[in-house]
Amino acid sequence: MKGMMGKILRVDLSNRRISTIDTSDYEGWVGGHGMGSAIFWDLAKEKRINGFDERNVLTLMASPLNGTPVPSASRLEMQGVGLQSFPTEWFTRSNIGGRIGAMLKFAGWDGIVLEGKSDSPVWIDIRDEKVRIRDAHDIWGLDTWETQSTIWKDVSGKTDFTRDWAEVNDEHWSTQRPAVLTIGPAGENLCRNACIIHEKGHAFGQGGFGAVWGDKKLKAISVIGTRSVTVADPDGLMKAWEWARKRYSKWPPDPDARFYNQFAPSVPAFQFWPTKKQGRRKACFGCFSGCHAVFADGKGTEGKCYPTIMYLFQDLKKHGRVTDATYEAVNLMNREGFNAWELGRGMGYVKSLFDQGELGPGKNIECDLPFGEYGGTRFVEEYLEMVIERRGIGDDLAEGMPRAAKRWGRLEQDQKTGLLPCPFWGYPEHYDPRVQVEWGYGTIMGDRDMNEHEINWLFWIGNPTDWIPSGGRKEPVISAEEVANILAEKMVPYQGDPRMLDYSEENIYSERFAKTIAWHRHFTRFWRQSVLLCDFRWGPINTYAPGNKGELAEAEEPFFSAVTGKKVTIEEGVELGRKIWNLDNAIWTLQGRHRDQVDFAEYIYREPFNSPQTNYMPGRENGKWKYLDMTGRRLDKKKFEEWKTRFYQLEGWDPKTGWPTRKILESVQLTHVADELEKQGKLGAAPS
Repeated sequence: MKGMMGKILRVDLSNRRISTIDTSDYEGWVGGHGMGSAIFWDLAKEKRINGFDERNVLTLMASPLNGTPVPSASRLEMQGVGLQSFPTEWFTRSNIGGRIGAMLKFAGWDGIVLEGKSDSPVWIDIRDEKVRIRDAHDIWGLDTWETQSTIWKDVSGKTDFTRDWAEVNDEHWSTQRPAVLTIGPAGENLCRNACIIHEKGHAFGQGGFGAVWGDKKLKAISVIGTRSVTVADPDGLMKAWEWARKRYSKWPPDPDARFYNQFAPSVPAFQFWPTKKQGRRKACFGCFSGCHAVFADGKGTEGKCYPTIMYLFQDLKKHGRVTDATYEAVNLMNREGFNAWELGRGMGYVKSLFDQGELGPGKNIECDLPFGEYGGTRFVEEYLEMVIERRGIGDDLAEGMPRAAKRWGRLEQDQKTGLLPCPFWGYPEHYDPRVQVEWGYGTIMGDRDMNEHEINWLFWIGNPTDWIPSGGRKEPVISAEEVANILAEKMVPYQGDPRMLDYSEENIYSERFAKTIAWHRHFTRFWRQSVLLCDFRWGPINTYAPGNKGELAEAEEPFFSAVTGKKVTIEEGVELGRKIWNLDNAIWTLQGRHRDQVDFAEYIYREPFNSPQTNYMPGRENGKWKYLDMTGRRLDKKKFEEWKTRFYQLEGWDPKTGWPTRKILESVQLTHVADELEKQGKLGAAPS
């Protein structure tokens, strides 16, 4: 298949052994997540292990589109048994943008497999086909930015982008500096909320993989390459690129825009910086727009989405205006290597306990954090230092919010009230499942906060395009019925039923809503996580495009065909995604997953949703489409259990256990997986 380099790097850290895997052995999975799941299945002989187990196999897989001009196809997918989920550590995933995916391909590799555990700190130095496992004692303890600068200097002799040539190997030179993945002190000290950083702010954010690397004593991976990626149809690729640029982007972006939109004005903004600063946008490799911001003063550089508001409201409350504390919090988080969502929500949880008189000097939970400085830089600095050093309650918080709450004897009561905002698998609440029901269902049926926006962006109340009614805003430019019809048209093979997007109380427990979740899980497993097209970029609806229709099926297919030489329709990709989704469920089943564990925290059923900002979702009321106010909504536990049965039946899984059956596994060419499940007594029962 064009777009692939032909080999995967395999690194055994225990024995310091380097070998290769032929990409052709796994080419049927295309790349990214599918390829990673298949390799994990084959190499991780024991699936029921925790993230710190030496037998944990990690995969970092590219896709055929990495290293080509396909916009927003620069991502790299990482998989393995993670550490962030609670109470069970599942096989999970994360991905990252920037230059690393492209540079890995330029070095001649389609992915990296990490096995074993080093007995001392190391880093992996990849220069084209030359790979070395090197001593990392001199960089162990450095933050992520310092580590990258040190490695850049070591490998290329420079710490910035210049025109000077650097020797990569005896035959090749490059003007590039290496692309580096690294952990910071948070990962070194095995904080479960540690991530892996690339550049200033790209991150393998979820899953706790920073701590997995720390446990393996792997500080960094550096990659520099001098090869190119061969594509099947260069002319067709550039035509598709130009078509997408003209249709869906505005270039150059408005330098005075209050929001640093990725594709102003084609998709919702997710740069939430509240003030204008001198700077520019930065794009991932191959993309013609930039969703990261680079500022002249360096403060907040490359922050995007939640990191940009992680500390904003605390800063505003303390100072009455936005100060440097908002921006410096982003830098501190990225330099130390923390997951932003866990960090921000964790600080909020601790502050709530302080306000209730439960936490503080001499309180039930002893803590000496300077809460008088909450909203200022000093509080963030001391909070991070406390967690990294595992000092006092920092040792608890390094285990993540749910484990900390359990240690403090507060888990049950705080899950009932929602004071502990972790509705599923121990991950902090991202979008509330009482409102963004598809987000909640998609997450609880998987392994982690799903963080995929194909449906979510359409209805997000902060959408600055103002086409959703919110409070006193103007009327939407697209009606609820129109948006349901546009998206339903694209949801193959279930297309044509707009009620799949009906968020009414009556419909969210229906089989048609089960189809919505199934479609999204299958679609993203292939097109987003295996082909690795960024979900921020590729939306199914675009209010500025002709007919308000986004790129789904109009761009994914031409780009994939032009690069690989293989025609894969959206529906065929969804079917391959179904195969990948079934393999993942088989892995979770062997890890001990059972239907009874698939449940939300109690506050989702008990407490009515009540946000200061009203949330609206499309749905039918009295036989007519409208945007429904979600205020006051709870999920019904009994009805959710009934919905789970409908979902399992739709997927062909055993509704009593949630385990895949032989029939469904054989239908997606996974007979060997069915055989293993049967051998271990974990095969779902066939329908009676």
